Amino acid sequence: MAELLNIYDSFLKQIEEYEPRVEAVEIGFVKEIGDGIARVSGLGNVRFNELVTFSNGTQGIAFNLESDNVGVIIMGDYGSINEGDEVRPQGRIASVPVGRELVGRVVNALGEPIDGKGPIATSERYNIERIAPGVMERQSVNRPVQTGIMAIDAMIPIGRGQRELIIGDRQIGKTAVAIDTIINQKGQSLFCIYVAIGKRRGEIARLVATLEENGAMEHTIIVAATASEAAALQYIAPYSGCAIGEWFMENGMDALCVYDDLSRHAWAYRQVSLLMRRPPGREAYPGDVFYLHSRLLERAAQLSEARGGGSLTALPVIETQLGDVSAFVPTNVISITDGQIYLEGELFNAGQRPAINAGISVSRVGSAAQTKAMKDTSGGLRIQQAQFRALAAFAQFGSNLDKATQQQLDRGLRLQELLKQPQYLTLPLADQVVAIYAGTNGLLDTIPVDKVKQWQSEFVRFFKTQHGDFYDDIAKNKQLKLEKVDGSKRNLQLEAIIKSFIENWAPASN
Repeated sequence: MAELLNIYDSFLKQIEEYEPRVEAVEIGFVKEIGDGIARVSGLGNVRFNELVTFSNGTQGIAFNLESDNVGVIIMGDYGSINEGDEVRPQGRIASVPVGRELVGRVVNALGEPIDGKGPIATSERYNIERIAPGVMERQSVNRPVQTGIMAIDAMIPIGRGQRELIIGDRQIGKTAVAIDTIINQKGQSLFCIYVAIGKRRGEIARLVATLEENGAMEHTIIVAATASEAAALQYIAPYSGCAIGEWFMENGMDALCVYDDLSRHAWAYRQVSLLMRRPPGREAYPGDVFYLHSRLLERAAQLSEARGGGSLTALPVIETQLGDVSAFVPTNVISITDGQIYLEGELFNAGQRPAINAGISVSRVGSAAQTKAMKDTSGGLRIQQAQFRALAAFAQFGSNLDKATQQQLDRGLRLQELLKQPQYLTLPLADQVVAIYAGTNGLLDTIPVDKVKQWQSEFVRFFKTQHGDFYDDIAKNKQLKLEKVDGSKRNLQLEAIIKSFIENWAPASN
């Protein structure tokens, strides 16, 4: 009896303390649904990019704010959404979780884990769309991103905080360049975010396996919006990846963001825009397609010391059709970035890997982002290679060439061979410096062209083992001490080692 009285008193107390509350909740209703797009009425106070939830739990983003309805892009299954269904705004702009906890994980465009390793324990979130740092919050780019690819580190250097475009036709090594750059960041204090846009799930699975095999997932986050997912998710994926990278930048660290690729991103945006009945322009893209990529790539920066000195480097990838760099989207992105690495189909088919065209490729940061050792040894390499390509094209006509021209051609062939590099085999700075020094100073002129790569691997191994102190000095101090000899800057000690090795070197027969 006493227990019943206690329960009665408890209920009575709760009833007496209850205060009814009235809460205004904005609710919209689906007017029209189809092709991943919904038109919703009744959401008068919703904001651009605000998340909304449909009655079946699917999320969407407010994309078109019109006078009598809101155009919502649906991020998920829209098959079970019907006209008249309720739509509730979440009261927050589309955002993704950020923080170190994401390192080593594979997430979707909303930052949700899709690798089967459980939830990500982070409480901090960043909006996917954020204002780029202002001019006074930045400083000049002066630190290198060592890609481990000799042709890039020597001729088209990338700096921390730079935006360097990788452009070329399909299947000629654009993604390979980006993946090698990520692999080479092991131990380089650079966190990498790889954004896969419109790729097949099998491709992404192979990519993850490759990165794990090379120990690169320890510093990498993969943001995947696959070809089978909604165009809305492919549209927001690069902004999500950029927001994740900005967390590292704003906390005084360095991050690298690869957008692979922005051609598919523009296609997804065009699809969404046309479904929203936005007026089409050139090549059926909406009028703001330039702003689509400029507001993304401008977020890459080298922050000033007052802002912590962190950096976010962007490596956007663009696919061309038959080498046409004058198409709408490629020209837009070229004008936004600080240079481009142009991969050419003819070079790729001729066996030059990576197939970098030195004449069209350029870095607008240039030697400011190179180490002193690389700057001193590779000074005129890009111009030499560009001149060699032009000279080789002229020499095909079979004209009689003078001795100096023939020597330039021969040296160009050896330098071209020296710059060949297999995928996943990145080279440390010291290995690159000694090889380029030998090539640019004519020390390889007596080596047969087809033996140059063999000489390079065997000499670097010899140099490491027999002259370890010298090798370690280059690697640690990132400089090669040069002195003026006969009007040019040279390192006589290194030259003597190279000449001695060549004299005693016997190339293996094929």
